[in-house]
Formats: sequence, C-alpha cells, structure tokens
Amino acid sequence: MKFGTSGLRGLVTDLRGRASALYTQAFAQHLIETGAAAPGSSVLVGRDFRSSSPEIAATAIGALKRAGLSPIDCGAIPTPALALYGLNLGAASLMVTGSHIPDDRNGIKFYRPDGEIDKRDEERITAIAEALDKTEIDFAPGEAPDQSAEAEALFLTRNAALLPAGALSQIRIGVYQHSTVARDIFVDVLKGHGAEVIVLGRSDHFIPVDTEAVSAETIALLKSWAREHRLDAIVSADGDGDRPLVADETGEPMRGDLLGLIAAQFLGAQVLVTPVTSNSGIEKAGDFTVVRTRVGSPFVIASMLAALNAGQAGVMGFEANGGLLTGSEFTVAGGRLDPLPTRDSFLPVLAVLSLAASTKKPLSEIAASFRLPFAAADRLENFPIETSAALMAHLRQSDDNLATFLAPISRVAAKSDIDGLRVTLADGRIVHFRPSGNAPEMRCYVEARGEDEARALLDQGLGLIRAWASNRPC
Repeated sequence: MKFGTSGLRGLVTDLRGRASALYTQAFAQHLIETGAAAPGSSVLVGRDFRSSSPEIAATAIGALKRAGLSPIDCGAIPTPALALYGLNLGAASLMVTGSHIPDDRNGIKFYRPDGEIDKRDEERITAIAEALDKTEIDFAPGEAPDQSAEAEALFLTRNAALLPAGALSQIRIGVYQHSTVARDIFVDVLKGHGAEVIVLGRSDHFIPVDTEAVSAETIALLKSWAREHRLDAIVSADGDGDRPLVADETGEPMRGDLLGLIAAQFLGAQVLVTPVTSNSGIEKAGDFTVVRTRVGSPFVIASMLAALNAGQAGVMGFEANGGLLTGSEFTVAGGRLDPLPTRDSFLPVLAVLSLAASTKKPLSEIAASFRLPFAAADRLENFPIETSAALMAHLRQSDDNLATFLAPISRVAAKSDIDGLRVTLADGRIVHFRPSGNAPEMRCYVEARGEDEARALLDQGLGLIRAWASNRPC
C-alpha cells in the first residue's frame, strides 16, 4: 500500500482485511500522538459504492474501536460532505474510496479534525504502519452509530445557501448518476434551486468515471442524452463525489480547470491555487494571483495555507479534475460560506449552472468566451508503475533523451519538472507526461490552439509512450 496524490490506494485484494485495519490503527495512533484526538474521541467513517467499500469500512470501524476511539458511521456519502461534517464536529474522519479507479482497487482518505492530512502526516502514518506490521493485527469488523442523515443534512444546507432562491428555475439539467455517492444529493440540490432535473444512467454496479479524462464511451452517452432530452447541461461526479463533471448542451464535457476558473469568478477569489496541469491561460483570465503547485490536494492545501498565513484573503484552489477547495471564508447568496479545504464537486457545478442561468447563454458559448488554449488529457490504464518510472527517469536523464523522444512531434523549447515533465514545444504547444501518484496509469496532458490540434497532439503523446514501453529492453 502507498499514498498517492490523495489518499492511500491499492488492489482490493491487498487492502481488505489486515491492511485496512493496519493503516486505520496507524492513523488512530498518529491522531492520539499529535493531540488531534484523545481516547474516546469521535472519528467519522464514510464510503463510496464500490463492492469492497462496506467491508473495508467495517474493518476500519473495528480498528478504531480497538484503538480506543469512538467511530461514527456516515454511510455512503460524498467525501466533501464527510469532511464538512468532520470540520463541524471537530472530529477526524476517514473515507473508504478509490475515487475514479476501477472496482478491483480501493483506498482510504484520512482527515484530521481541521481537514485533510498532509504529506508529513502521510509519512508518519506510513512509519507507524511499518512498525505495527511486525505485530499481530486484529482485523475483525465493527459497527458504529449511524449519523449519515445528519452529515447529509449539513451538506445540503451549505449548498442551498450558495445561490439565490430559484436561481436555476429556467434550465433543464440531466444528472448522470452511475455509481457516484453524489447522485441523489445532486438531484436534491438542483431541484432545491428550481432546476428541472432528468435522472440518467443510474447503475447498481460500480462504474469508474474519470472526470479529468472522460472516456469516449461516456462522452457518447452524454451526447445522446443531451439530444434526446434537450438538456441545457448534464452534471455528474466521480465515485466519491469530490470531482465534478459538467457537459454542455451538446453533451461535450467542460474542462475541470475551466469549471474552477468560473467558480473563482463566482466567489470573487483573490488568490487562486492550482496545479501545473491546469490550463496555462488561467493567469490571464482574471484579476487574481495564481499560485502553481504539484498535482494533488495536499499540495494545493499547503499553498492555500501559506497564502492565509501571509495575510491574504479570498483564497481558494482547484485541480484540473475540477475539484474545488476553499481556504478562506467567502460571501455567497445565503451569507458567509465557511472554508472547506478539500475537493468539492458541488460548488463548481452550481457556479457554472448559475452563470448559464443568469446570462441565458448556452454553456458551449460560455466556455468559448474564455478563449483559453484548448486542453485535453487522457491516460494509459494498466500501465505498470515500474515502466512509467523508467520512462520518466530516461526523459530526465538528459536533454538529448527528451529531445529524441519528442523529435517525431516537434523541438523542445522549454521544460518544467514541477510534477512530471511539462514541455513547451517550439511552436508553442504543450505536452505533459506524468505517472499517476498511486495507480498503474500514465497520464498525458496537452494544450494547443484548437481542438483538432490538441486531440492530434494527445494521440501523438500517448503513442510515443506506448512505443517506448513496447521497445524498452527487458
């Protein structure tokens, strides 16, 4: 097991049973050692709809009890709702989820009472787990009091306050429900703001939906539903509901970083923190300071905290997947919006839909009006972690290696190594190679002047990765 960009992840066969009890016990011990919890303190437990999540959650509850803490079962709930409830109660929490990755994998996200754990917490939890791994670990499941209704009600109240009454009363929205834990709350929130809601694609089995690299199959579904139901938008989220998916009136998905940019304008943000993978046009798109980070919510949160400690206000962040974090208070229709420094899919969705409703413009026209470079991303799944590590080591070894690798596309003009390799080509296009932090995936991000050019560059980039892997000496 290992921590990646956000949380602990691995194969279900590796995580269930002993490993999930081991890391939960290490988390509990870390909370007590640091004073973030005391014996008897409450710890919230949530989960997504993966087939393995109920079992892993029950194992975690048993481990928390044996560690002397008092677990509270919040059931199947969006990660931002669980985190909000934890902040409200001053309680630590953990979420059993693998986000967008397939059902044969799962993970655990850990939260202190004041929000997500950081990289130092991850290092300490890992060290404690390594020590505990040499001892006998009881992984019997447990049960806990259910407060899922209270947690959901608090999250509904927060989202009801974001927009004026009836703000979405003139638009028709499809909710692609698949297997996201956000599916029913999305319907309630949108109806509460007056929207006409059409429920689409509900599934009893887990469907991995990646909002940052939307599959061709998913796009085909979105486009067919948009035509069939004459929708103004389709919204959805990944498995644990912390990354949004918004498709325009044609069913074409909007980029997650564009959703974040629109949300920044909606909130009146003064400081915008976002990873290097977000669109390069963001710096010119508004009157705010932009801070770039490595990929992963812990890095975004660390930079937001640094801005707050420097006395700055209006601090928020977002990732290229659309997940939005608020580091400071903001003023919205319902008054003060408290900080929620973890990825949230609901606020960016409501910000974008509110803009469409208030301007009476289609989302495709709104997206085009920002005139951002066209960005695209995709990933090679089931790409061995050791192969991606070898490729990145090869490209970093020398400028000649990088130039030779990219020669079939263009010459290298500049490069950035903040997180993966982000290369500006001689003609101004951008290609960025980055292994996933905790899954066997190799990602490629590109930017170009137009959609066709970007799609072609993306295909070329992924093709170079495949070719290198197939020709790599054993």
